[in-house]
Amino acid sequence: MRHLLFAFFFSVLSLPASRAAAPPSAPLRYEINLNDRADDQFKVTLRLSGLKPENAVYQFAATAPGTYQVMDIGRFVRSFKAFDKKGREIKTEQISTNQWKIDKPKKVREIRYTIADIWDTPVKEHPVYGMCGTSLEKDHALINGQGVFGFPTGMQFSPLEVKIAHPAEWQVGTALEKSADGSYQARSYDHIVDSPILLGRLTRAETDVAGAKVEVYTYSKTDKIKSDQLLSNMQAMLTAAGTFLKELPVKRYAFLYHFEDKSAGAWEHSYSSEYVLQEAELTKAYADQVTSIAAHEFFHIVTPLNIHSEVIEHFNFVTPTPSEHLWLYEGVTEWASHVMQLRGNLVDRPTYLAEMSSKIAVDKKLDTTYSLSKLGLTCYTPEGQQQYFNIYNRGALVAGLLDIRLLELSGGKRGLREVVNELARTYGPNKSFPEKEFFDIFVRMTHPEIGDFFNRYVKNAEPLPFAEYYGKLGIRYHDLLRTGKTAADLGFQLKNGGGKLLFAQLKEPLQAAGLRLQDELAAFNGQPVSLGNISAIAGQLQGLKAGEAYQFTVRRDGKEVVVPVQVLEQEEIKQYAFEPDPQATPAQLQLREAWAKNL
Repeated sequence: MRHLLFAFFFSVLSLPASRAAAPPSAPLRYEINLNDRADDQFKVTLRLSGLKPENAVYQFAATAPGTYQVMDIGRFVRSFKAFDKKGREIKTEQISTNQWKIDKPKKVREIRYTIADIWDTPVKEHPVYGMCGTSLEKDHALINGQGVFGFPTGMQFSPLEVKIAHPAEWQVGTALEKSADGSYQARSYDHIVDSPILLGRLTRAETDVAGAKVEVYTYSKTDKIKSDQLLSNMQAMLTAAGTFLKELPVKRYAFLYHFEDKSAGAWEHSYSSEYVLQEAELTKAYADQVTSIAAHEFFHIVTPLNIHSEVIEHFNFVTPTPSEHLWLYEGVTEWASHVMQLRGNLVDRPTYLAEMSSKIAVDKKLDTTYSLSKLGLTCYTPEGQQQYFNIYNRGALVAGLLDIRLLELSGGKRGLREVVNELARTYGPNKSFPEKEFFDIFVRMTHPEIGDFFNRYVKNAEPLPFAEYYGKLGIRYHDLLRTGKTAADLGFQLKNGGGKLLFAQLKEPLQAAGLRLQDELAAFNGQPVSLGNISAIAGQLQGLKAGEAYQFTVRRDGKEVVVPVQVLEQEEIKQYAFEPDPQATPAQLQLREAWAKNL
């Protein structure tokens, strides 16, 4: 049956805090007052001394690692002042969107500024992704480091101490370590950006995964969703991830969940991940959807925490430089998040292959001539942004093909999982790989033939050889597969039109029944329908059989109209379909067995 609605949860990647520069001994001491929240502004005080002329400009972030968007956080600053040790104000001047110049930096002992809550501040251009923003509300707050903190130029690698004044009953969720005096410690500005903080009326749960402590913190607007429920549903996935990786490269990890009125997506970090999702009843289907998103984010403890380029280790918050190896950070991670579930027996082979089919469908709708290398290098541009979502589709598909090729060349003994684990041991969190040399490094570690693979399917965008590669596993691939069966067909598609669900496509029988394009869907069989519950309603619709009657209530010209309709019938034709080859050879079956399990 045709999908009623595609809901894409967009995740962006935060890259590991740089550890290359030796920081000065004196930390930057920040204080944030969250007790005064009435004006939706964070009140920040920075106490410091010893500024030099080269530290005279205070920098807010123009972007953040892995978001691939212009943020210009300076737009949200509402006041900025500097003071000497006697409390006398020192002249400051805003010299660009994100920079304030201090007149006499040597005399500065304190910088005070207020910065607006990003979620509640409208902007005319470059809106900040919701999961990368900040929020300050009556019962909770969300802090993404680049949205609250800045740094004096030349001090990006100085350590930070952050004290947060907040209501006593609030709980704090973060991967940052807390010192005896109650302050949170960060090695550098990069580290604070890499470590979101969720505070407020939270629930908490924790577990142990392969020797690492995994914590879950959850804000749920009306308490529909609790941390122990999320953790219970994630437990099998986390166990599978531990088995897939053999051991976790972290000792502590935090999942930070924010469930309220909107879904923005997820932002993964080195030691935590943060989710901004729609609050709804935690049905099994919704819990599984949340867990699927978490599987991707969690695997980022390998890429980029332990495998990352020099380009992204030394992140430039003023003028960021893209990395060609976005395919590795996001594509391989997305592949791993699914294949580890296959190999952990959380999903069966048809389910895994159906996920690959859906990714092929997305790839076909985008520019198939746009290479993964080009996508990495243009991701900050409007052109690259149009193709960016494909990193989770074509990127994962290419990683899957690379895994098959590696297994074939090694006689089923060493696939992409094994190579990734070896790379993590070779590099790790404190050592980056050379940006321009990584393809050659990978080829030297594996087989000369992999150089040809990279040239064809990563550096260039040749058509992906699904039939050839999956054929090595005794699995047939078809762009179109006629099954000879009939199937139910809903006969319509919906779109989001300014927060309303509008009919975007309608087959003729549905139009004859009384539906019209641009009708707003209001109810299904008497149940109110909204963006918040459409996933659950879609599940009910897709469970209907051909010929079964139901009714929609639609809004049209200011009136509600009830339209009785029937599920249509069509020939079942599968697109981008995989099926076992009944004539698979023993060699193909042997390679399939190696592909489907952890070696």
